[in-house]
Formats: sequence, structure tokens, C-alpha cells
Amino acid sequence: MNRAAADLGITQPAVSQAVADLEAAIGQTLLDRGQSGVAPTAYGEVLLRRSTESFDALHQAIRDIGFLADPGSGEVRIGASESYVAGGFLAAAIGRVLHHHPRLAVHVVEANTAELDLSRLRNRSLDVILGRTAVVEAGADVEAEMLYDEPILVIAGAQSRWARAVDVTLRDLVEAPWLLAPTGTAVRTLVADAFRAEGLKPPLASVTTYSMQLRMQLLAQGDFVSSLPASLLFINAQRWGLRELPIKLGRPLPVVAITLRRRTLGPAVRLFPHHLRAATAELRASGTADPA
Repeated sequence: MNRAAADLGITQPAVSQAVADLEAAIGQTLLDRGQSGVAPTAYGEVLLRRSTESFDALHQAIRDIGFLADPGSGEVRIGASESYVAGGFLAAAIGRVLHHHPRLAVHVVEANTAELDLSRLRNRSLDVILGRTAVVEAGADVEAEMLYDEPILVIAGAQSRWARAVDVTLRDLVEAPWLLAPTGTAVRTLVADAFRAEGLKPPLASVTTYSMQLRMQLLAQGDFVSSLPASLLFINAQRWGLRELPIKLGRPLPVVAITLRRRTLGPAVRLFPHHLRAATAELRASGTADPA
């Protein structure tokens, strides 16, 4: 209650009185009060959730009015997995939308779709989340539009011994220094399943990280190997000195755009999926993606 008062610039008794007035108007207790502080009751949780939706609708109305007053302006708030950002595909989509709508502001933050962290989408601080996750796993309160299936490749630095070797196989890479995402992620599972399918023990990770920037630096300077999206190789192979190894890791993984169900997106936000689909078509035409 004290923190709420400080945030609102009013006294703590004023906050308490406002809550009491609200409880009297609704006829239900909204907060459980105890020695450790307060927590929402079931009634308070419902009011909090619906209030979030109401304030979001009001904010969306203000954004829509701004767009009508200045067509092509506005903002889009995007969450994306780090591998999606590093792959270059997001940059292509943003480049397209800003070429056609230069007054649009695009805000991008990292969102861990590998662990299905959709909290910022659900609290409406993001409009859309992009990344690699199964559509059916996203949740009943969200919609996941399939963009394309992307192959995951085994990559080494162009100067590494793996790139210079002839006919490299998974068996050759059992003891190799791997750069991998954390255990339980879709790509990590894909790698492990590929080794098991050949009767091999999955490799241990020398470095575990989500960071594509760190992987690029390590691949460029040593004999590491990693599993990376095809779009990342397509965009960055020459820049980072990367080489695809002749190994198949199984099925491509889906890339999706996730939005909240029953949330009306404003016209500025609706511009982005149009250019996202256009960038998807270009990616497919390049041969780095399978048709969704």
C-alpha cells in the first residue's frame, strides 16, 4: 500500500480509503490483509484482470486516434527470441515496414519463447511476440499464426577443423565442443534426438547460452560447433565466417507470430503483420525456409 501511494503521489491512508470505497461499491472484499502485506482475493483478481483489459482498450483508442490524425504514424511493440533477432529476418521485416511507413516507431524487446514466457503479451505491454515454439503450446488465451518452418543447421566456423574435414558425421561430433541452448528447448531437444537416432549419446554443451552474438564470436575464433537457424546462416555466413556442415538434424521448427485472443489491435500494429508475411515470402523464395 505504501508503494502504491508513492507511485500515485498520494498518502497511504488515501490509498486505503480508495480501496475501501471500491469494496463498498462492489460489495466484495478485494484484498486480503495480513502482517506481511496485502494480496488480491478471487474477486480482486477478476477486477484486476478486467481493469487491465479496460485500460489497454483506452490506450489502444488513443493510439488509433493518433494514427487517424497522422496516417502511417504510431507504434508497434514486438517481443522476439534472441535467435530470431540475430537471424536477420526481423530486421528485414522492420526495414520493409519503415520503408513504407517511416513515421512508425518499432520497439523490440527480447522475449524467451523457448520457455513460453508470454507475460508481457498477457499484460499488454507487447503487441506481438515472434519466435520458435509449437502453435499448440502457446496457450488458450493466445493465437499463434504459423509463418514458416525453418530448418535448424549444424554450423562451424569457416576456419575450424570441422569445416575443413571431409564427410563430417554426427559420430565425429560426439566429443566436439558444442554451443547449445539450455536443456529443454526445442533446438536442444532436436540435437539430442538426432544423436539418439543414430545410437549415439547426445553431446555435452561446452557453452550453454541463448546469446547468438556470443555463439558467433566463439564460432569465428575456435573449433566449436552449434545448431543455428537457416536464416541466421543465410544472413550472417559471410559476415561471421560460418560454414554449414553436411548433417541433418531432423524436422524443421515452426516460427510463429503470437497475439492475444479477443484483443483488437490498432491500425498501426496491423501494418506490421502484412510486412512480416512479405518478408516470410522472401525467406521462402531464398530457400532458407520450408512452406508453412
